Amino acid sequence: MKQKFAVKELILSALFAALTAVLSQIRLPIGPVPFNLGVFGAYLAGMMLSPLWAGASMAVYMLMGAVGVPVFAGFMAGPTALFGPTGGYIIAYLFMAVLTSVAAHRTEKNAPAAAAMLLGLLICYALGTAWFMIVTGTDLPKALMSCVVPFVIPDLAKAAAALWLGRQLSKRMRKAGVL
Repeated sequence: MKQKFAVKELILSALFAALTAVLSQIRLPIGPVPFNLGVFGAYLAGMMLSPLWAGASMAVYMLMGAVGVPVFAGFMAGPTALFGPTGGYIIAYLFMAVLTSVAAHRTEKNAPAAAAMLLGLLICYALGTAWFMIVTGTDLPKALMSCVVPFVIPDLAKAAAALWLGRQLSKRMRKAGVL
C-alpha cells in the first residue's frame, strides 16, 4: 500500500511539473520579465500535493529547464536561462509551492492558504527582484517598476484562481480516490 501511494504522488508531482512547463509558455512579453502562468502552476501544485511532493514538482520543473528542456517562459532552457535575469523568480516557485501546500493541507479554511500564497509571492518578488538587480545592474526603483508593479494584480488573481480550483479539484479527486 505504501509503494502504491508513493507511485501516485510521484505521478502527480511529474504532472504538475509538466503543467507548470506548459503554463509558463502562456505569456505576454511586457518587459524584461514576461507575464506568464508559471506562478499559477506553482500555486496549484501547492494546493494539490503534499509539501514534499509540491517542492519536488517545482524542483523537477527547474531541473528540466537547467538540463536544456525548454520549459521556461518563451521556451527558454539551460543554466543561462535559470541563472539569468528571471532565474530568481523561477527558483522562488519552489518556495511558493511548499508554503502553499503546508497551509492548504493543515486546514480546509482558505485564509491560511491565501496567507501562505501571499507570503510565497512576497518571497518570489524579493528573491526574483534581488536576483534581477544583481544580474542586470538595475537599481531598485527601476527593478520594482519593471518586475513587480505590473505583476501584483495578475499574480493575486492567479493565487485566487489556484486556491479556488485547487479546493474544487481536491474534493473531486478525493471523491474519486485519486488523492
